[in-house]
Amino acid sequence: MTRPITAGVDGTEESLAALDWAAREAVRRGLPLRVVHAWRYAEALATADRDTQQRWASDGAAEAVRTVSERHPELEVSVDVVEGGAARTLAGAAAEAEMLVLGSRGHGPVVGFLMGSVGQQVIAEADRPVVLVRAGDRPTAEAAGRDVVVGQQGGPEDSAAALRFAFETAAARGATVRAVRAWTLPPVFAYSPGSLRLLDDAGGLEPYEKQALAEALQPWRERFPDVPVAEHIEMGSAGQVLLSMAGRAQLMVVGRRAHRTAVGARIGSVAHGVLHHADCPVAVVPHE
Repeated sequence: MTRPITAGVDGTEESLAALDWAAREAVRRGLPLRVVHAWRYAEALATADRDTQQRWASDGAAEAVRTVSERHPELEVSVDVVEGGAARTLAGAAAEAEMLVLGSRGHGPVVGFLMGSVGQQVIAEADRPVVLVRAGDRPTAEAAGRDVVVGQQGGPEDSAAALRFAFETAAARGATVRAVRAWTLPPVFAYSPGSLRLLDDAGGLEPYEKQALAEALQPWRERFPDVPVAEHIEMGSAGQVLLSMAGRAQLMVVGRRAHRTAVGARIGSVAHGVLHHADCPVAVVPHE
């Protein structure tokens, strides 16, 4: 089954930038584009009945699609205007998509589909990658040949989904994958005889981290032999090290393991920090 690239639109500049990004990516990958607009009837608008409000939503989505179709006449585009909650609608749309693309303000509060808990809920519940795009995003960063930066943590399986997404995207764009692994000094009590033996065999902490990154990348280098790869190992927190790479990235890719709490779903501190502070588009990829 061919999955479309799906973009959520709500009329904001951020969502229109997300739609443009999704359209370019769909063209590169040879996939159809699906546009989803979720709306709710607002009883407070006494001068506009349900049919009128639905027409407004449909007209806005149609205008956005018309603009994209004019830019990419070869692109297959469909549009769905759905009455219902944004979080549930978008999470459902993500399940049927290659990826879901949404608009984001970043640098603090997030607007549009990501206002309040909606975006966090969508990202935490979506079982497909979710890409967040700023209002100021332009294709110039893609054309300039910047890297697809991906964070790698743990063993080879821990970041497999994020690495796959990064390599697939880089292959479609003719870009370099820059794989980033951050490491910190663990507390003394975290060492075990087994871990100490592994560190000793590797020659120390930094060589051990380099070896771990190389092992995680090996299957993807073999699967995508034409994709250039740069490896970056740095001591520091994962969020800070990734953000230091944002200036050279056309896309930042981070993994996500959702955490359930009494107040709802959380997406993890690294993904949360990168989403709010990276200037480039950010893809949040659920762990397999």
